[in-house]
Amino acid sequence: MSKIVSFTLGCLLLIPFLGVSQTSSNYTTIDSTDTPQEIIRKAAQVVPSERQLRWQKLELTAFFHFGINTFTNKEWGEGNENPEIFNPTNFDAEQWIISVKNGGFKQVILTAKHHDGFCLWPTKTTTHSVAISPWRSGKGDVVKEVADACHKHGIGFGVYLSPWDRNASCYGTDAYNDFFVNQLTELLTQYGQVDEVWFDGACGEGPNGKKQVYDFMRWYALIRKLQPQAVIAIMAPDIRWVGTETGMGRETEWSVIPTSNLDLSAIASQSQNNVIFKPKTDLMGNILGSREQLYAANGLVWYPAETDVSIRPGWFYHPEEDSKVKTAEELMNIYLTSVGMNSVLLLNIPPNKEGLIAPEDVQSLQAFAQLKNKIFSEKFPDKSTVVSCENGVNIRAIADQKYETYFTTNKGDTTTIIEFDSKGPRQFNLLMIQENIMVGQRIEHFVLEYFDSQKGWMPCAEGTTVGYKRIIKFPEVSASGFRLKILSSRLEPTISEFGLYYWK
Repeated sequence: MSKIVSFTLGCLLLIPFLGVSQTSSNYTTIDSTDTPQEIIRKAAQVVPSERQLRWQKLELTAFFHFGINTFTNKEWGEGNENPEIFNPTNFDAEQWIISVKNGGFKQVILTAKHHDGFCLWPTKTTTHSVAISPWRSGKGDVVKEVADACHKHGIGFGVYLSPWDRNASCYGTDAYNDFFVNQLTELLTQYGQVDEVWFDGACGEGPNGKKQVYDFMRWYALIRKLQPQAVIAIMAPDIRWVGTETGMGRETEWSVIPTSNLDLSAIASQSQNNVIFKPKTDLMGNILGSREQLYAANGLVWYPAETDVSIRPGWFYHPEEDSKVKTAEELMNIYLTSVGMNSVLLLNIPPNKEGLIAPEDVQSLQAFAQLKNKIFSEKFPDKSTVVSCENGVNIRAIADQKYETYFTTNKGDTTTIIEFDSKGPRQFNLLMIQENIMVGQRIEHFVLEYFDSQKGWMPCAEGTTVGYKRIIKFPEVSASGFRLKILSSRLEPTISEFGLYYWK
């Protein structure tokens, strides 16, 4: 261990610390001869693909559940609804996008088709669509107007296409997979860049009483061909569901998880970006990537979690829920338990029958953005803060507000202690840490302590995994001395950003 070094942040020009191996990939195989130490080393070097990293940095995405159910006041349609009831009289896609953008959201996903089979674009595959509705005299296209608004305002655009279709007569037969591919092709070729494609696992009966065997691999390959930058989510190879719809993630959330179905021949012959498979593993456990679980796998894969929840009790708009919209404080707590638990938050904001985001939702989104900005605008440590660390490399990076630069330890050091002096007592009750996941996810256990003049160093927050972002709310403390202790890590830990904040 080297001796403690101390200096003022911001004195020297910062450059990124370059520690990413040229062989880094979003998967790796485990050989039968690998020791436990070798398996952990491999896990620490698995990193996100370019599309996964872009998605993770979004933090906040919005879901628009809109369709025939909006007009029947149902959550799940039957598939036999009359398209003539679809008529949003004041439809304004720009109002949707501006509302969520003002709330801090960076990407949206539109339910282009839900389980009822009603299509929000004039598809050639079925008459069960907006083309048969009175809206825009049958000339309207919800998908186009939302996509255009996204592209105009610099917001990512994604589509949800329900695999389950309660209207299609061919559902439950081989022909349905062709039918679905045709719908997916229309969505991926007619509306410019698509940044996310979202599938769920619903698989009920169609109008013929049969269930469908979905050809997911064919769908994945089509998306990679037509929109290669798009992440494929949930029932998909890029992004997994966190496991609940409460807005609550896991206390220990690994993005690197074990899988038992890595195709070794495919990996040998194809590049990282072209290998397509949905990891076969337990996706519902309390911990998905512990050391013990890694030891039993034949491969490891970067497979991050998305946490979905609705701003209202339901997923589609219901007028009786106007008084039940989540408040800014509730949304802030959800942010802490989703984004703050190494996930991306997918918040559903359902437009109403007029074709607008309701005033109650708009107000809540604006208040949430204001609250979030207020809390995280005053950061400690800053450029005037003295920091010390006994074995640190590039320690100034933790306060430069640049994700690409990062602190790490001397080679072989998997623990460290970083001390901060606020130059006078300050109040805090929020801790934020970010790892540089371009190097890998490594931290396994950390503790934040504050200095009490009577009792010495006292713990105030503790956690396991960090990943892209970890935020912990703890009982308010007032002190001038703080220290972060990394107690366990897979290889040398990295910290891109560290901050203490106060939520009044």
